[in-house]
Amino acid sequence: MPDGVTARHFLPNLYVGQSQKEITHNEALLRIDALLHPVIEDRLSAPPAPLDMTHDGKCWLVGDAATGLWTGKTSQIARWTAGSWRFLEPVAGMSIWMTAESQRLFYIAGSWLEPAAITEPAGGAVIDTEARATISAIVAHLRAISNIPL
Repeated sequence: MPDGVTARHFLPNLYVGQSQKEITHNEALLRIDALLHPVIEDRLSAPPAPLDMTHDGKCWLVGDAATGLWTGKTSQIARWTAGSWRFLEPVAGMSIWMTAESQRLFYIAGSWLEPAAITEPAGGAVIDTEARATISAIVAHLRAISNIPL
């Protein structure tokens, strides 16, 4: 871990007697703003264009074979702020909401993964209609709150 930053998300620390502390503090706030309940516009391999002030604070997930300014940033969160890109590295267990795909993704073992689909009960030697109805209701609720894909 580099000196002067927090262990998990590399937020910059303030130092006693540091001049212009607002720069360090504001950078930490920008990172926190992106990482607290992160919402991602889309997964792209190249920066979207054109970007203007209406895109300030929006984030994208850097896809495979990234190009241009995103080269070497695969799987990172790219945030457009004040006319430039900031890149945030994910940590294990992190989740994001992907607006374009209307689903949550989880960062596990170095990759962004979609939650597994759950199928409703079918078949079996003994059919318990009450249990099936309850399980179907649970699955429908989980789908409605977007914890599992359809």
